[in-house]
Amino acid sequence: MRPLRRGNRVAVFVVALTAGLVLAACGGDPEEPADENPDAQSVTSGTELTQTWPLTGLPVTGDDTAGQSHPVLVVKMDNTGGSAPQQGLDKADLVVEELVEGGVTRLAAFFYSAIPTETGPVRSMRASDIGIVAPVGATMVTSGAAAVTLERISGAGIPYFSEGSPGFYRDSGRRAPYNLMTDLAETAKAADLGKEVTPVDYLSWGTSEDLPRGQKAKVIQASFSGGHTTYWRYKGGGYVNENSNADRDQPFPTDTVLVLRVQVGDAGYKDPAGNFVPETILEGTGEAMLFHGGRLVRATWSKASLDAPIELSTVAGELKIPAGHTWIELVPADGGEVTFAKK
Repeated sequence: MRPLRRGNRVAVFVVALTAGLVLAACGGDPEEPADENPDAQSVTSGTELTQTWPLTGLPVTGDDTAGQSHPVLVVKMDNTGGSAPQQGLDKADLVVEELVEGGVTRLAAFFYSAIPTETGPVRSMRASDIGIVAPVGATMVTSGAAAVTLERISGAGIPYFSEGSPGFYRDSGRRAPYNLMTDLAETAKAADLGKEVTPVDYLSWGTSEDLPRGQKAKVIQASFSGGHTTYWRYKGGGYVNENSNADRDQPFPTDTVLVLRVQVGDAGYKDPAGNFVPETILEGTGEAMLFHGGRLVRATWSKASLDAPIELSTVAGELKIPAGHTWIELVPADGGEVTFAKK
């Protein structure tokens, strides 16, 4: 059963069983004026229940709701030079970068509030993805996986679409294995749940004002291995990935870079080139570094189980992520490194 939104972020229609509890957006008294804010629902106490997207915390606008009839779709995307230009990242809600074999990284791009057409290149999934996608009951979009990984993914109850599924095609203008793409809108139709469902919030969302002041940090280097470092620079109110493989006109609009220092184990098999396949262990606890607004806030992350949400805290208590588009870097605690500079 897919998890539903937690907290008061989802607009829930409640039958009034006690006097005084009436949701204005459910109609109310016919003589009451219409709600002038379609993105929120007011109760008689004056409290507003604002709808927000679960993967960004951003407010829902217009006549939309925070629910979709398709699940969260997570596209496994290649992140080497051969993948350039990556397509569709500008429509993603959230991106997770993880270590794979050979010291390179792969992206898990989350799509929910918007669904692009041309998306990819699509590559294979890993057991590491269980802890990444399970908290929101996501469906994977992948080229496939090794037999041992498919067994573990299926055992975790994670659905997936792979080559041959609706929307998948090979782009003749690209070379294999970087030519598998998907029209994600067609894949989303195949994943239609037949009813509107809203997952839990992926992170605990807040505002910039919620953050401790932290320290200046406008340049970030997140090294996953000796073979790959992701470079970030704070510019124009957001973060620019300076060695991105994304289409130049379709970058992911990064508001926050969240680094989680993680343990990495052995997935138990090797790739065709003989490299051992690493497995990121996304549960337990570890060091976190939250970069937002050109500043760094240090914290601790915790995750009670693979399907539990990521929680952040400082000595002062819970740390909330400013609503927006977040890029999560799962940097190995051993063998990885994170450095930053003031400018």
